[in-house]
Amino acid sequence: MLGAAGLTADEERVYRYLVTVDTAEAGEIAARTGLTAPRCARVLGRLGRMGLAHRVEGAPGAFGAGPPDVALLPRLQEGAFALDRAREAVTDLLETYRDTRRRHDAMQLIEVITGTEALRHHLHQLQAGARREMLWFCKAQYVAMSSEDNTAEFEALARGVRYQVLYERAWLEGPGAVDSLVAGVRAGEVARSVPELPLRLVVADRALAICPLVPGGPQGSPGQPTAALVRDSSLLDALIALFERYWEHGVPLRADGTEAPGGAVGADAAGLTDGDRHLLSLLVSGVTDKAIASQLRLSQRTVQRRVQQMMQVTGAATRTQLAWLAARKNLL
Repeated sequence: MLGAAGLTADEERVYRYLVTVDTAEAGEIAARTGLTAPRCARVLGRLGRMGLAHRVEGAPGAFGAGPPDVALLPRLQEGAFALDRAREAVTDLLETYRDTRRRHDAMQLIEVITGTEALRHHLHQLQAGARREMLWFCKAQYVAMSSEDNTAEFEALARGVRYQVLYERAWLEGPGAVDSLVAGVRAGEVARSVPELPLRLVVADRALAICPLVPGGPQGSPGQPTAALVRDSSLLDALIALFERYWEHGVPLRADGTEAPGGAVGADAAGLTDGDRHLLSLLVSGVTDKAIASQLRLSQRTVQRRVQQMMQVTGAATRTQLAWLAARKNLL
């Protein structure tokens, strides 16, 4: 039992006997523990060097026990430190082993994930383990986890993880989409929009990616979704490059400071309120007036009136020119 502190079975047996008596002579200790006299003498010598036994002054041949808290606890702490160092060494060796295997075995680069629950679990784990950034292609019709259910994002944002999320236009027209977008952006998410995304994609710390391979899930086809967990490789580099290319052309989505219907929060130097910028970001993303009205809980006529007001403020003659000015003058 005390092997973790560096004691042999004989040493533990002798020490356990010593702590039950005040003092004992070497011959008595040998008889009580079943050791020969020479072997008992060697054990007592080792226990003495460890501070677990000492000779009794004035009683030649007698020994007493050292206090276990003074002698044993430091040894246990040293053992714990050594165990931690060993664990770190094993972790480093495991990573080196995996890297070597990946270089020689392509099957180590990609892990196939099958099923909605398994995919949802991996998405949570990927975000829970992220330390720096998450890159996300958000297509309409979720496969395993809706934006509203992705509580892991808010936990990661609170830890300081940067989220860059690219939404396709059809996603923004879904029920509750803008509310979800507003919540994410206010928590720190950086969001942009493009007309259409080529695939679903999640990348954590540019080291791991999940890319669904087969459609399926709650809002997909009836079959179970199948995804690939991609590790450090040229394939992962290509997926990151694909994200960055689409990100460059994305329209920034504003969601901060959105006022209540009909209200205002104060215009800036360009004459636009934060609510105007929010509406403008959706308009530039290609979302229809009807969808914007539904998402912002406004009437379609109010949306059209607000667009006309922004055109007057910016001097745009058409909606197309308004979108061009928004980009040219960095209104978003």
